[in-house]
Amino acid sequence: MAGKHLDITAADYSLLTDLYQLTMSACYVGENLAETPAHFEMFARRLPNQFGYLVAMGLEQVLNYLETLEFSAEQIDYLHGTGIFSHAPEAFWTLLKNGKFTGDVWAAPEGTVLFPHEPFLRIDAPLWQAQIVETFILNAINYQTLIATRAARMRHEAGDRQLLEFGTRRAFSPQGAIWAARAALAGGLDATSNVLAAAKLGIKPVGTMAHALVMAIGTLEGSEDEAFQAFHRYFPAAPLLIDTYDTMGAANRLKAQIESGETSLRGIRLDSGDLVKLSQDIHEMMPDISIFASGDLDEHEMQRLQKAGACIDGYGLGTKLVTGSPVNGVYKLVEIADKPTMKKAKNKATYPGCKQIFRNVSQGQDRMGLATEAPFEGEIPLLEKVMVGGDRLTSPETLDTIRDRTKANIAQLPDGVKRLDNPDSYPVRISAELQQLTETVAAK
Repeated sequence: MAGKHLDITAADYSLLTDLYQLTMSACYVGENLAETPAHFEMFARRLPNQFGYLVAMGLEQVLNYLETLEFSAEQIDYLHGTGIFSHAPEAFWTLLKNGKFTGDVWAAPEGTVLFPHEPFLRIDAPLWQAQIVETFILNAINYQTLIATRAARMRHEAGDRQLLEFGTRRAFSPQGAIWAARAALAGGLDATSNVLAAAKLGIKPVGTMAHALVMAIGTLEGSEDEAFQAFHRYFPAAPLLIDTYDTMGAANRLKAQIESGETSLRGIRLDSGDLVKLSQDIHEMMPDISIFASGDLDEHEMQRLQKAGACIDGYGLGTKLVTGSPVNGVYKLVEIADKPTMKKAKNKATYPGCKQIFRNVSQGQDRMGLATEAPFEGEIPLLEKVMVGGDRLTSPETLDTIRDRTKANIAQLPDGVKRLDNPDSYPVRISAELQQLTETVAAK
């Protein structure tokens, strides 16, 4: 059976967790702690290398997961059969059979810019529930936040050029590809080539053509030009990929065909070669034709191309959009049974207590304080209550709404924080109340 039946659905998500979430929950049951009110916060201790900020993403998937979380009889039978839980109390199995998520959730809306130690969300729930959801929360938010942040950085560098998500074949899984497409669009990209993602998001997919078509039709029907003509018979508005053999040779022939009235052309795509010189030469030759570039591009390469004077109207972004240094978000207990708690491990210390982020846009700084604190004049609390008793308070947001929020959040950042190389740190102050609580709890 190895390798078979590994496709997953939402019904499988209750077991999409690390074993220790279940063993700890069984222990809580045995110690009569399972229903103790607990508060966990998810945050990133530090930013990925050379990042000045993070764009929060993935909350929608977390809320869907929490709303539908349950354990089927088949899943419970599987856990029984492992033998791992042979000493677990009988009440543990009853908990799984009847349990669902009944907690509250506070979260920053998707598209909100966040910084180290600032909570993406807080889970207020019975201890076993708050514990068991950790793995999915981190999986959903860490990956989508990485993609949304990279997309926002790319959008900032590209200005109003068209940006397309081409990362499906490089994403870490089929599910990851769908999430990556969503996060990229919410982070600022214009469209995706992933047909399933587009269908689920209610938008049209986009795309051009691959070298294989040029090679196949060109080989069988006589020339590269035959391939171009064949493709345009069925997709007359599609850009043509012209670098399969001789990029400038293809460009010169297309120019002649346009001038003679044999063909019309809206755009071309370049996937290799000296993109600066090729784009400049083709633009000079055909100034009304859009030039689209692809081929392992990222925000740094886009910046280089534009500074060098490349005549590029849009980019296709794949591998370096959907992969890269991970967002190392963590999920930590901050309060239990009304008692604040913290971790003191070296380089991994946390702040105790339930927190709120207060943003002062005009002053360009944040204040992280306790959830019981009130905002100062000019401050906006970022964490909003989005779920009560396991029921959502908000409807799913549109991609346009999240994209607009991302754009607005990025626009508010100082230029130095948005810089690609050695960005400035955004100022985040710790409130006097939170600092005092941290010192008190640490002393204990």
